[in-house]
Parts: sequence; structure tokens; C-alpha cells
Amino acid sequence: VQLQAFGGGLVQAGGSLRLSCAASGRSFSSGVMGWFRQAPGNQRELVAGTKMSGDITRYGDSVKGRFTISRDTAKNTAYLQMDRLTPEDTAVYYCAARERSNWGSTLYANTNFYDYWGQGTLVTVSS
Repeated sequence: VQLQAFGGGLVQAGGSLRLSCAASGRSFSSGVMGWFRQAPGNQRELVAGTKMSGDITRYGDSVKGRFTISRDTAKNTAYLQMDRLTPEDTAVYYCAARERSNWGSTLYANTNFYDYWGQGTLVTVSS
């Protein structure tokens, strides 16, 4: 199983980026996919998670109203649209996936909840 995250880069504050996470080797259409981020010296934190059926999402408090997670089950892919970026959003962004969505969104922020992780993509927001 591979999760390939891409779309990171350098953007000015106030700008937008769209990240993609493509999964291969297993279908996550019945599971959960999420985005986490980790800045130097910080713990990995939830950015957003979504049940791939689409009826449950959860966002980290710092990105609510600015970021949107979406998914395409046919492509086994999750997306993260990031708008109104600030320098505080600078981090390595990781995608993660869990095969089963047999728990509610209360566990989406727990890194142990996920079965697979991608390699990360760096997002740098300049002021």
C-alpha cells in the first residue's frame, strides 16, 4: 500500500494550495483518509479527516473555515484545499488512511487510528 502526497510548495500569505493524496494497493472507499501536519519542534496534528463515504469530516481548530477536505472514492484520493494561508500553516503535511470507518470522528485526530501514512509534502507560507 502506498499513499502519495503531492501539491506542496511555497506560497505567499493569503494564498492557496491544493494537496492531493493518492492511495494505491488497497481501496479506502469504506475507510477514512486524513491530513496531518508537523512543524519543526511540534507534534503532528490533525488538519482534516474524512470518512470516504463523505458523511463525516473533522477539522483541526486552527484551519476551520479556511481548509476543505474532499475525496474521490473512484480515484482512491483525498484532497486538501487550503485557502487564506498564513505563515503558521508552514509544515510538512502528511496524508493517512484507515481501511475501516468503524469509529466516529472523535478518533480522527489520533495518529494511531490510521493504518497507513504517506511520505509528506512541505508547505511553506511566506509573510
